[in-house]
Amino acid sequence: MSQPTPPALHGAVLGLGMIGRHHARLLQSTAPRVAFAGAVDPGGDRHGVVRDPARLHATIPELLAAGPVDFAIVAVPTEEHLPAVRELAAAGVHVLVEKPLAATEADALALIHAVESASLHGAVGHVERCNPALLELRRRLNADEIGQVYAIATERIGPFPDRIRDVGVVKDLATHDLDLVRWLGGAPVTQVAAQTQHRMGRAHEDLVLATGRLASDVSFNCIVDWLSPTKVRRTRVLGERGMFVADTLNADLTFYANAAMPIEWDAAQQARGVSEGDMTRFALARREPLLVEHEAFCDVLQGIEGDGVAVTLREGLETVRCAEAVLRSAATGTTQSLA
Repeated sequence: MSQPTPPALHGAVLGLGMIGRHHARLLQSTAPRVAFAGAVDPGGDRHGVVRDPARLHATIPELLAAGPVDFAIVAVPTEEHLPAVRELAAAGVHVLVEKPLAATEADALALIHAVESASLHGAVGHVERCNPALLELRRRLNADEIGQVYAIATERIGPFPDRIRDVGVVKDLATHDLDLVRWLGGAPVTQVAAQTQHRMGRAHEDLVLATGRLASDVSFNCIVDWLSPTKVRRTRVLGERGMFVADTLNADLTFYANAAMPIEWDAAQQARGVSEGDMTRFALARREPLLVEHEAFCDVLQGIEGDGVAVTLREGLETVRCAEAVLRSAATGTTQSLA
């Protein structure tokens, strides 16, 4: 016997900038599961994504007065996350907060307290977890296809996005990678060392090189910058049976196997080491990651068992803590412990 369809959730978005406009587009396109409750942006709808002008509001109180709101996606600048979530939580609204969760660890803790004390659900928009290539990569890692994992390396480089005003490359972009290495590695970060560069005359850093270790003894390395003239998004996982490479711009996943040719002479095998084997590029179903993120959060709100890609507020807090450790390491020239 089929289960009854849950009633539509009334979802809103705060902020109609570069990411908020896509949240608004999807919220207006996912009926019957979601009913669009409206958008809030004091600057108006500069990208023209809100179809019904009556659904556009300048403030949160205006949104709440216009009709029911079950959840809101918080896509305002990072330093505005905490006051926005406090206002929504006071009204009983669940929240999906764009990454990073907050500007500081103290703000992140206060934000979590606001949500949990109101007995509400919250999640963080680390959308890279919903990329088809990374979802498949994690599935294959969990199936032990690569054996013991040795190292995880990410590269996230490209030109400076003029939309960024409030944070540097560590909290805006590297938070993706600091979340990914922990998620793919299945263990928290225990130590990190980093170097940053300031080359564009801004108060915030525009390049970071971060190296560290997970509690599982897996090493990781992240290269992130706003200085490169070409855009690259790549995640590499090296293990005892070979290497996975995920190109998240194109949602491609490739496996490079270690050669499996038997050698009966032990001394020759030791001298030979690893050599190149077969290469496999997997055929993947490609769904928009932001839509997958929305569906995962709706599963949480409706008590539906999903695929577990919804990022908890506590996981988001770990990433903020790790980002702050990266910045401390770069500032002091020391390795930072997070154990």
